[in-house]
Amino acid sequence: MAKAVDYLIVGQGLAGSLLAWELLQRGFRVMVVDNGQENASQIAAGLINPVTGMRLVKSADSDVLLPAAKQRYTQLAAFFRQDFYVEKPMVRLFRSQAEAQQAAQRQANPEYHAYLGDIYPTAKHLDGLLTPHGYLVQKQTGYLLTKSLLACLKDFFIANNSYQQSDFCYQQLQITPKLSWQNLAPKQVVFCQGYQAMNNPWFAWLPFQAVKGEILNLRHQGVYLPDYLLNYGRWLLPLDDKECRIGATFDHQTLDCQTTTAAAQQLLTAVADIAPALAQAHISQHKANIRPCTIDKKPFIGRHPQLPQLAIFNGFGAKGSLQIPWYSQQFADSLSTNAPPPANIQRHYATHFLNQPRPAIT
Repeated sequence: MAKAVDYLIVGQGLAGSLLAWELLQRGFRVMVVDNGQENASQIAAGLINPVTGMRLVKSADSDVLLPAAKQRYTQLAAFFRQDFYVEKPMVRLFRSQAEAQQAAQRQANPEYHAYLGDIYPTAKHLDGLLTPHGYLVQKQTGYLLTKSLLACLKDFFIANNSYQQSDFCYQQLQITPKLSWQNLAPKQVVFCQGYQAMNNPWFAWLPFQAVKGEILNLRHQGVYLPDYLLNYGRWLLPLDDKECRIGATFDHQTLDCQTTTAAAQQLLTAVADIAPALAQAHISQHKANIRPCTIDKKPFIGRHPQLPQLAIFNGFGAKGSLQIPWYSQQFADSLSTNAPPPANIQRHYATHFLNQPRPAIT
C-alpha cells in the first residue's frame, strides 16, 4: 500500500531542505527524495551579502530577507546545537577610483547605512593586501556552512522517516487519477532540483539562465590575510591561518560539473592582484557546479499552470543563502492556503509556457 504524504519534495539542496523543514514544523507529512549526489548548494560558499555588484546595489527586499535568514539559521543552530551561519564583515577592495566614488554615493544614502561602513582611502593599507584604490567595509555580511547544515537536515529527515535516497524518474510519476510515485501517494509534488529542472518535462519551459561556477581552496604559508570576507571582483573566504577559499568563475556556455585549468588560472590571476603570494599557493580543492540562475534574476516559485498538483521552488542562483529562508516560509504559506506565492511563475506563462515545446518525459 502506498504511503500517504502531503508533500513530496524532489531535491535536498538548500531550497528543498529548508522548504521541507518549514513544512515539517507546520505538522505536514513530508518526503524528501534525493539521489545523494553532491549538489550546487553543498559546493557554494554560502555568502550572504546584501549589497553587491560594481555599482553596490542593495538586493531587493534585503531588509526583509536578511532578518528572516538570520532567524532561521539561529533556530537551526539551536535545534542541532551547532552553528551554521558565520557573520563576518566584508572588505570591498576598489578596483578603480570610479568604484570608490560610487561607494561614497551609496554610503551617503540613508537606505544603505545599515550595510555600508567606513571607506578607507588609498593611503590606508590593509595588512597583507594591495589596496591601490582604497576599500570599503560592508556590514551584515557572512557565510553559511551549507554542507554541514544539509548533512544535519538529511539526518533529521531520515530520523523522521521523511527521506528517501533515489533517482527521481519522471516516467514513474503518475498524475491521474491521483498522484503517485513508487511507494508514495503525495498530495503535492514540489521540484527543488536546481539546474536539473531545465530538463524537467513540466517546468523546462521556464527561462533559466544557468551559470557554471568553479571555486578553489588554497593552502598557503606565510601569507597574512585579515579576518574579513574579501570582495575584489571575485571573493576570498579565509578558512584558517593556512587555508582560504576563492571564487567564483561564471561560465554560461559549458554547463557541466567538470573542473578546468582555465578557470583555476582565472581565479589565481585575480587573487594575485590583491595578494601576489597566493597565486603560488597549493590548490587543495577544486570544485565546479551549476547555479540555477534565472533570466529576470527572480526565483521560480509556484504551481504548474495546467497541473496544480505539481509545483516548483527554484532559481535562487548565487543568493540562495540569503533568499531561501524567507521564500520557504512564504511558499509554505502559499501551499497550505492556495494563495499566490511571491516570485510566482505565472509571470512567464504568456511569454514562455504557451509558446514552448515540451520535452519528452523520460
